[in-house]
Amino acid sequence: MSDARRTFLFMPESAYGPTNNCIGIANELLKQGHRVVFAAERSWQGKLTALGFEEDLVDLAPVEEPADGEEIEQDAGQFWKDYIKEVAPEFRKTTAEQLETVTLPIWEELVNGAKFCEPQLKAIIDRVRPDVIIEDNVLTFPALVTAGVPFVRIVSCNPLEVPGDDIAPVFSGLGKRDREGWAAFRAEYERTHRPLWESFDAWVQEQGAPPLPDLEFIHPGDANLYVFPEELDYTDERPLDETWHRLDSSVRETEQAPADLPASFTDGSRPLAYFSLGSLGSADVDLMKRVIAALAELPINVIVSKGPLHDEFELAENMWGAEFLPQTKLLPLADLVITHGGNNTTTEAMHFGKPMILLPLFWDQYDNAQRVDEQGYGRRLDTYGFTPDELRAAVTGILADDELRARAEAAGVAIRSRHGVAKAAEIIAGVGLPV
Repeated sequence: MSDARRTFLFMPESAYGPTNNCIGIANELLKQGHRVVFAAERSWQGKLTALGFEEDLVDLAPVEEPADGEEIEQDAGQFWKDYIKEVAPEFRKTTAEQLETVTLPIWEELVNGAKFCEPQLKAIIDRVRPDVIIEDNVLTFPALVTAGVPFVRIVSCNPLEVPGDDIAPVFSGLGKRDREGWAAFRAEYERTHRPLWESFDAWVQEQGAPPLPDLEFIHPGDANLYVFPEELDYTDERPLDETWHRLDSSVRETEQAPADLPASFTDGSRPLAYFSLGSLGSADVDLMKRVIAALAELPINVIVSKGPLHDEFELAENMWGAEFLPQTKLLPLADLVITHGGNNTTTEAMHFGKPMILLPLFWDQYDNAQRVDEQGYGRRLDTYGFTPDELRAAVTGILADDELRARAEAAGVAIRSRHGVAKAAEIIAGVGLPV
């Protein structure tokens, strides 16, 4: 393998999970002396250069023109924060019902964004002249696969995104033996998504890209990476070809531990829970308040990732938190993780050997919640149907379940021995080079 300096262009989805995953891998490439450029969505401006990367940013929609002398600054990932806040009432529906009212509109927003930024991406590629392009997203951008350089796909969502006859359909949250449910869900997905997929596939081919796989919205790469631990994986039921590489975890090393965590949270006097619904899920303020109220009555301490609407609710006396928290520095301290089931939090909790209570909201969170539950690493609850007593019983039950906690801890030891960030950087650094 050549040691020559190469240029790697990353395009992550404009959300914290995929972007943080790319940051961890890109940081390894940076340490190897390579040039790393992020074609991230514009709300990330300045946040990636602060970590040593170059930025050449894109807009996914028309930009609001500022008034004279006014500057408009968006939070990172604001595009999706605003959208999720708008559709949050739909999260109360079943996964099959969400196909038409949540999942399809998300795909439509993604398709519109891809079409809008296609000329921008072509210009970025002309400027940057990358040796390798890496996309961590769920949707294809034709410019990335027609640039004439190797294309690497990263899957930061649940790997049911790569379909198979003997696994549940993605976004369904259905159990591993519910084949009747699988068939009904697939039929509804076909009904709701076929017209959009056909239109998008035609546009993709008009841009010079190959046809998309049937009812999939993204091309496979020259190399394909996915972030998911072996303990939860589906490869026994749906094998993958040699272009696919599993990263059992992709925990980044760029975060700093908080200096103001109360000493009583780390002295072992009480069990410690970590609660996060992610940067998007925490926009559901009513749900945040319900969970906080239930946990307030337990003899535990709780670290709360409050999210973008942090000023719209208060924490209880047994809690400490902030809008943003260095999750990878705090998870090792916790005895239990209460999460929406986003792929980053799920895989990071598994990495650190922590059992979970899962409250899924949309997209692949239901799949992660179901998989953690059925594989014996936590409990899935009805996010909008749980009672305070049910949540408290789940917490106390897991804290008292020595067998479950030992199983999670053993999985964490195994996963950390297979840590994937360095492996991912090695695979990406070697793409396109002579063997």
